Amino acid sequence: MARFMNWIIQPPAFVRWIFPNSIWRLPQHNGEKTIALTFDDGPVPEQTPWVLDLLDRHGIKATFFCVGDNVRKYPEIFDEIVRRGHTVGNHTFNHLQLFKTPWKMYSDNIDLCSQVEKGLATYFRAPHGHITPWKAYNITHDKGFRNIVFWDVMPKDYDNRLKPDEVFANVRKYVRNGSIIVFHDSIKAGDRMRFALERTIEEYKAEGYSFVAL
Repeated sequence: MARFMNWIIQPPAFVRWIFPNSIWRLPQHNGEKTIALTFDDGPVPEQTPWVLDLLDRHGIKATFFCVGDNVRKYPEIFDEIVRRGHTVGNHTFNHLQLFKTPWKMYSDNIDLCSQVEKGLATYFRAPHGHITPWKAYNITHDKGFRNIVFWDVMPKDYDNRLKPDEVFANVRKYVRNGSIIVFHDSIKAGDRMRFALERTIEEYKAEGYSFVAL
C-alpha cells in the first residue's frame, strides 16, 4: 500500500510511458531551475483568493484546473484568475471519474466545463488522473486542448490523515527541476495546502528556482 501511495505522489516511469505525448514535467533548458505550480478543484472563495494573493506577492504565475460547477457558482473568482494572468485548464464540470462514468456523459461534462470557462482552458487534467491513452487522444484532438497534463509531484494536501508539515515533506522529498506540482485550492485541502504552498514558494525561491505557468 505504501508503495502505491508513493506512485500517486510521483508516478513512476512506466506509467509515464503509457502517455508519452502528455505533459508530466517541464522541459529543462540550459540549467534553468523551474517548477510549475498547478491547482485543482477550485475556484472557491475559501481558498482561491488567498492563493491568488500569495502568488501576486511573489510574482508567480500558475495554472488552475477548474471544476466547471465551481466556475458557475463563483464566476467572479474565475475571472480574477484570468485577470491576474494565470493559465486555466479544464477539470470537468462535476469532477467526474472516467472509470465510473459512461464516455458520452464524461465527454459532455468536459464540454460543459469549457462553456462556463468561456473557451479559455488550454489544457485538460482528468480528475484523479483517471484516463486511458485512447480517451486522452480523443480529448486533445476532438476538443481542441493543447495537451493532457498529469503531474510530477502530488503532495496529497487533500488527505486529512496528513499533517501540514507532512504534506510539505512530500514536496521536499520528491520535487526536482521541472516538477509540475499539484495543490488543491479546495475546502478539503484547507490549511494543509496553505502551509505547504507557502513553504514551497519560500524554500525553492531561496534555492534559485523560478515558478512558471504551463
